[in-house]
Amino acid sequence: MNRSACRRSAAALLAAAALTTPTATAHADDGRSEGTANAAVLRAGLDVSLLDGEVRVPLAAALNEVSAPEGGGSADDTVLTASLEGVDGGQPFELLRADVASATATTGADGAFAETSLTGARVHVPGLPLLSVIELEAVSARAACPVGEEPAAETEMPATATVLGREAALTAEGTTNVSVPGVGDVGLGLSTRETGEGTAAASALDLTVHVNPLDLNVAEVTGTVTLAEVSCAAPAAEEGPRAQTVTEEQPADADLAETGGSSSTPYVVGGAAGLLVAGAATVLVARRRRAAADRG
Repeated sequence: MNRSACRRSAAALLAAAALTTPTATAHADDGRSEGTANAAVLRAGLDVSLLDGEVRVPLAAALNEVSAPEGGGSADDTVLTASLEGVDGGQPFELLRADVASATATTGADGAFAETSLTGARVHVPGLPLLSVIELEAVSARAACPVGEEPAAETEMPATATVLGREAALTAEGTTNVSVPGVGDVGLGLSTRETGEGTAAASALDLTVHVNPLDLNVAEVTGTVTLAEVSCAAPAAEEGPRAQTVTEEQPADADLAETGGSSSTPYVVGGAAGLLVAGAATVLVARRRRAAADRG
């Protein structure tokens, strides 16, 4: 046998030794999920009863309602009026007018955030075109859901507001009720805030409306109006790489208790097998070289 054949035999033996050694692999799984952020200057859901035929008309409206786009980024809006359709002879009815109104929602690697503000606001309902349900100077709400930190929700509002033509004190939180004979009732839920694990939500004012205006072909209006509403949920924190170890199966009759086997046993056995095969390859090569020398 020539030298090239010897080398091929030795290489085959060394390759066999390599196959006996256990291997370990690792992969990264970031497990990341996107956060969410939402904001609205106003959200209304009203039920209007019309005089003609006692028809009930559900009406819904939202002003500057924004959500952060998928994949991260910002969305904002600054419309100053909101209208309702289906009352006042088919003409749009102006539900809200404001001097300043804005809403912003943002998501990114650092977290999710939402903010909205309203200045010089006047809210009307069908049947009361000249009398505001509420007038207030300024109101705002913010929700912050930073990654790896505690979420926060907060609101700001003036000390007083005009409700159905009457001045009403606005406390930091809780409820306030205003009743005007011959007109209706308005309940105000003040500064609602909630936080959870990576989530936050807030609304500055939640109005519960019940009025009997007897105007504009409207007999009764009931429903809710929310001013300055925000919410957010933080994106999941990015995880580091997680190692996964793969080991060869042990024979069913292996007695690890008697041999003192542990998690390192496959590596010890594999290393010993590799040395044994490598030694055999060395001896084989040496013998064949001597045989070749004798023949020469």
